[in-house]
Amino acid sequence: MKTEGKLKIHTQKRGAELGDLFGIFFEDLNHAADGGLYAELVQNRSFEFDPIDRADYHALMAWEPVERGDGKVNISVEDSKPLNDRNQHYVAIDIVAEGDGVGLMNLGFNSGIPVKEGENYNFSVYARRETSFDVPLTVNIESTDGIILGEVEIAVSSSEWTRYEAVITANSTDTSSRLVIVTKGNGKVYLDMVSLFPEKTFKNRPGGMREDISLLLADLKPKFMRFPGGCLVHDGSLDPDDRDSMYRWKNTIGDVAQRPARRNNWSYNQTLGLGYYEYFQFCEDIGAKPIPVLPGGYDPHHKRMVPLDELTPWIEDALDLIEFAKGDSSTKWGGIRAELGHPEPFGLEYVGIGNEEVGAPFFERYPYFHQAIKAKYPEIKVINSSGPFSAGQEYERGWTSAKKNKSDLVDEHYYCTPEWFLANHHRYDDFKADEPKVFLGEYASWGNTYYNALVEAAFMTGLQNNAHAVGLACYAPMLCNVDYINWKPDMIWFNNHEVYGTANYYVQKLFMNHQGDHLLKMEADGFTAPKESRKEAITGAVSFGVDASAARFSEITLVNNLTGEVKTYSDLSEEVSNLPDPAQNKTANRTLELGETEWENYTLHFKATRTAGNKGFIFYFGKADDQNHLYWELGGWQNQDSIVASIINGRNSVLTHAMFTVETEVEYDLKLEVVGRQIRTFINGELVNETEDKLPVIEPLYYTASVEDLTGDIILKTVNVQENSVSAEVALESLAKEALTIEVYEMSGYPLEDENNFENKQQVSPKQTSFKTEG
Repeated sequence: MKTEGKLKIHTQKRGAELGDLFGIFFEDLNHAADGGLYAELVQNRSFEFDPIDRADYHALMAWEPVERGDGKVNISVEDSKPLNDRNQHYVAIDIVAEGDGVGLMNLGFNSGIPVKEGENYNFSVYARRETSFDVPLTVNIESTDGIILGEVEIAVSSSEWTRYEAVITANSTDTSSRLVIVTKGNGKVYLDMVSLFPEKTFKNRPGGMREDISLLLADLKPKFMRFPGGCLVHDGSLDPDDRDSMYRWKNTIGDVAQRPARRNNWSYNQTLGLGYYEYFQFCEDIGAKPIPVLPGGYDPHHKRMVPLDELTPWIEDALDLIEFAKGDSSTKWGGIRAELGHPEPFGLEYVGIGNEEVGAPFFERYPYFHQAIKAKYPEIKVINSSGPFSAGQEYERGWTSAKKNKSDLVDEHYYCTPEWFLANHHRYDDFKADEPKVFLGEYASWGNTYYNALVEAAFMTGLQNNAHAVGLACYAPMLCNVDYINWKPDMIWFNNHEVYGTANYYVQKLFMNHQGDHLLKMEADGFTAPKESRKEAITGAVSFGVDASAARFSEITLVNNLTGEVKTYSDLSEEVSNLPDPAQNKTANRTLELGETEWENYTLHFKATRTAGNKGFIFYFGKADDQNHLYWELGGWQNQDSIVASIINGRNSVLTHAMFTVETEVEYDLKLEVVGRQIRTFINGELVNETEDKLPVIEPLYYTASVEDLTGDIILKTVNVQENSVSAEVALESLAKEALTIEVYEMSGYPLEDENNFENKQQVSPKQTSFKTEG
């Protein structure tokens, strides 16, 4: 076979240590915990669902009354004699007429409660009743057509809350069954914390993790797991006792019946059954280092902040968490961990403060956490934040804070198009080894196709090659229940009984299973030059729009900066409206079209006033069609942003970001400058955004090499994103000439649009081969 070039690996020239480079990130969105990794099969087990969680939620969500024969029952939720102060609601079954039994059933998650023939399920409940103590509760697992798949009886023998347990063995397999609890007699029966767990959980831990999802995660062999989020870390009330509080770790440990129900900021209920003790235990079970992320006393979603002189309890929470993980059993929080069942420390090396933080208040508070942690635990690596995007004023604010405070790592997040990832392959080449390291805590290329996975693999070679500056990286999000989607793409998809890894999952698995411990120096010779896209300037249609607002635009001019030619649009002055209630828009247009421009160096100057609504303006430029254009959004997200973004094939890349809030009936003097692919925006004469919309430069091969210290194995990763195959000689310099065994893990040859699914879970996945060679 003719080779096009040579990849030379200097087997004795070691570079940066790879450390804990590739890991995973757990955030409870897409029902990743309840109805997902956390193996509880009963939905709303403590009758605590509430409209605070989501507008259509109520305390009997996922429950239905059961009346058999001539039975009659009234089902209600009460709180006058609660199980405990933090779990105040419980269900009352008022037996009006016993018939053949009355009670209620739980519908579970997805299509229902999945059971497998011959397997055991652990049922538990807190119960009390007023009378008829000699009449048992009958607990069934039933199919939707009433066939009993498993049954036990429980005698509720007290008028006080008592916990009862039983084991139900399934006599058949069904993925859509119901948990049915019925009784006879008279009076009322009260139930709380109704639970059903498969006995067969991951590592057989009672009340533990779902085995199939856990095995996929364990198979990755991640170096670390970041948890519990994500936006839910800092979005919420400052009061830890509020239903909608920020995520406070001390609420998540101890008896699950005592843990307060919580509003998840992705609009569902969070039982906290999967809490900090379980997170640490799960990390230990899969061999991943834990990276907990704590709130920094500021909620950027609602601009709630802890006064600086009241930060002490929040800082103590962080110090107590470290003691909970690292302290021996003689310490207060180490002793609590021991009482929970883990006498030995979990170990902890990293702590994150904040998530995607924007605005001065967080960065005013961060140093207090950093200094306190370093004073007591100097060995802990503290992770700072750099906002939700890859560039801009808030990104720079985060890095400035990190350098000033000597943070160990800076958490970067970005979700962008495949084209952005290819254009930014060398993003970290110039980052310095003696500055805070990058923690790429969330990234993905907007899709679960083979093409997305291929592009991410190319980008990951750049992460590994820059291990001097990139310390940690994890794809996000990790888990998604197909019937409860908040966000996609996701690495692993599941329903109530099946799970599969995406093409992206298998790329992550390849990089984690074969990371290595040190970089090896590499050279590439003889390949064709990188394939660079034509240096096209940004040209195309220009238009004005609004988001959840109405506005008027005036004094619009477009100036050719090279020729001085000026276009005016004095006839375009009608109001533009796109309010949430369509009736409010009346006859107003949703956009104001300025037409096409082929100019490559121009300035768009205009004035804008919001007349109604609560967000701001969107200015489109370089528009080929609705799926391909750029835009400047002012007053985006929660009316806090000024961003410049690129849309390619309907997918979004935010190129730069700054903070800005639009006010009603305030006139803004706005300017957009486009020079080639350079973009600048101005508000009232002040530069706000500055960026370049880079085009991809396709390299003949993307590559990286490492060595595994324990085995001496040399690991070469190569990625080809071109249409044609590339042949290369691999030269292992300074390696003793002896027989070599080569193991090859290859993902190639798939149509770019191919995706894995429940019917073909490994349609896009690596194939393994091996061969022997000399020298």
